[in-house]
Amino acid sequence: MGFIKSVKRFDTNYDVKLSTYAVPYMIGEIKRYIRDDGPIKVSRSIKELGVKIRELQKENINKKGKELTIEELEKELKISKEDIALALEANNTVESIDGSFYTDNKDGNSINLIEKISSDKNEEEFITNKLAIKQLIEGLNDRDKEIILLRFYKDKTQTQVAKILGITQVQVSRLERKILDNMKTKLIS
Repeated sequence: MGFIKSVKRFDTNYDVKLSTYAVPYMIGEIKRYIRDDGPIKVSRSIKELGVKIRELQKENINKKGKELTIEELEKELKISKEDIALALEANNTVESIDGSFYTDNKDGNSINLIEKISSDKNEEEFITNKLAIKQLIEGLNDRDKEIILLRFYKDKTQTQVAKILGITQVQVSRLERKILDNMKTKLIS
């Protein structure tokens, strides 16, 4: 793109060769692409601040052997702690929650980041409830089991279930209510 822009804007009256004129355009386009076309758009000023902070950190490590604290950066740059944190975070790479987080070298299985994120749910209670529901469904007769599976596991409407079973939607509604009431009674007792 830089080359095309330079060709369009080149004027022979500049008294320079096209290559001399085009190189800065091409370098500028490459820098712009790297800066602006990441997965998340971050303003140029924040990115530049991040670069400035990293340069300060490098200088301090070379001189004193340690990084500057946020408070020291705040005094040095005369900007807020929040802006410093934002600039530092803005230059981090984005991780996909579906991306591989860890790979076990023994069997080659990988764990995704989403699998590592813990939830606030009581997992033991969730598993217990799931097993109880599975047992209740297995105890149903074939028609009742099919109604529950079609309605709640295959997301079919009552009308769709009625067509599959050859009965009316009203019958599906009544049967569904009866089945769920029976399952609830068994679950409570």
